[in-house]
Amino acid sequence: MYDVQAFEDEDVAESALVTRRGRFRAVAFRADGHEHLALVRGPVRSREDVLVRVHSECLTGDIFGALRCECGEQLDAALAEIARAGTGVLVYLRGHEGRGIGLVAKVRTHVLQDEAGLDTLDSATALGLPVDVRDYDPAARVLRHLGVRSVRLLSNNPDKVAALEARGVPVTDRVPLLIEPNPHNVGYLTAKRDRMGHDLPQLGRSVSSTVD
Repeated sequence: MYDVQAFEDEDVAESALVTRRGRFRAVAFRADGHEHLALVRGPVRSREDVLVRVHSECLTGDIFGALRCECGEQLDAALAEIARAGTGVLVYLRGHEGRGIGLVAKVRTHVLQDEAGLDTLDSATALGLPVDVRDYDPAARVLRHLGVRSVRLLSNNPDKVAALEARGVPVTDRVPLLIEPNPHNVGYLTAKRDRMGHDLPQLGRSVSSTVD
């Protein structure tokens, strides 16, 4: 089994957090040079099949509501699902901006997408950057810290399932988190489906018909 390192006392802090979705337990923790946050709803210790969203930081989508990705809408939808279930965890991983390349680099890829027509993968590699360098070890560590035995993962990305399981977190089900495309993100979602293997059935067979 993957050896998930325990947190030192100075690297984790917990408090109550009341949000528009109700009351959560906020668990802030340091790992891999970043400070992350888990929002916990209800009792999860020693529970199996806990509804979990592992969400990668996206400043433009999560905070400013950018339409060129679905990140902000996924974050909101995941919190709504966890609140509706009454039990679950949302793990918000910082340092994942642009699938790990950082904010400045991500904005530079946007220029290539807008001006050269490159997709989200080719715009990164054109700058000599990797497509995806996200590390899910901090998510595994905090889920182990919370005592979660197995998860139902809110995700469209099979690679995320494999990453958690490789780190000792059993995933009993992958729960789709589907967001309707808009004219600004349909190309981005298509690249994720066709080139990264994300399960996005809402795009349909011909996504070009959804774009003016």
